[in-house]
Amino acid sequence: MSLTDKAIARIRQMIREGELPPGAKLPPEQQLAAELGLSRNLMREAVKALVVARVLEIRRGDGTYVTSLAPGLLLEGLGGAVELLQGDTVLELTEVRRLFEPAATALAATRSTDEDLAEIERHLSAMRDAQDDVELLTCHDAAFHRAVVHATGNETLATLLEHVSGRTLRARVWRGLTDADAARRTIAEHEAIYRALVARDPNLAQAAALMHVNTTECWLREHLAEGEQTPGAPRRQPDHSRS
Repeated sequence: MSLTDKAIARIRQMIREGELPPGAKLPPEQQLAAELGLSRNLMREAVKALVVARVLEIRRGDGTYVTSLAPGLLLEGLGGAVELLQGDTVLELTEVRRLFEPAATALAATRSTDEDLAEIERHLSAMRDAQDDVELLTCHDAAFHRAVVHATGNETLATLLEHVSGRTLRARVWRGLTDADAARRTIAEHEAIYRALVARDPNLAQAAALMHVNTTECWLREHLAEGEQTPGAPRRQPDHSRS
């Protein structure tokens, strides 16, 4: 580990062990550097890295503070990292979605409020109205699932799935552009999920969500097997050696 990495690890340890709880103000730079046996330059670099990671925040004219450490904040960088993944990792992310989303939907069936169900139904209704507009349909598709996961009350789960679905969103748009029957099937699958949620049936909700995600995954596998380009993948260059 570099000295900067050691400084970062030490500050993380202080936060983990409660010396610097969420919202706490860090000691002045010079004091903290002396306590950790580091130069001020190294301490400054460590603080910058932790600010980028949303662990710390600098309040101009006031000092440096530990953030709320909320999952939505700490995992925010995951979305940017996921967006850089290329090629067949679209399918890998769909597999991750298949593992998490049905379980989250089952949990939502036991925890969703009337307000949650109203929000979910609103996006389902908007999907029906947008059958001929692939991008708008897909936008409400994503919002539908976001509302379902929000109903679990689990911020960590909601954040993880939001970032995974953000990358697979383009795959769903692409599917809508190439499969004329996709809109009708997608709406039918979402209606099945909604009915299971209204019935407060976690097993049925999980099964309906699994069927829905599996449809997209099977479609992707089929098109990857045919050698077609997936959204976000680097474009294949022609092989001039065979010409």
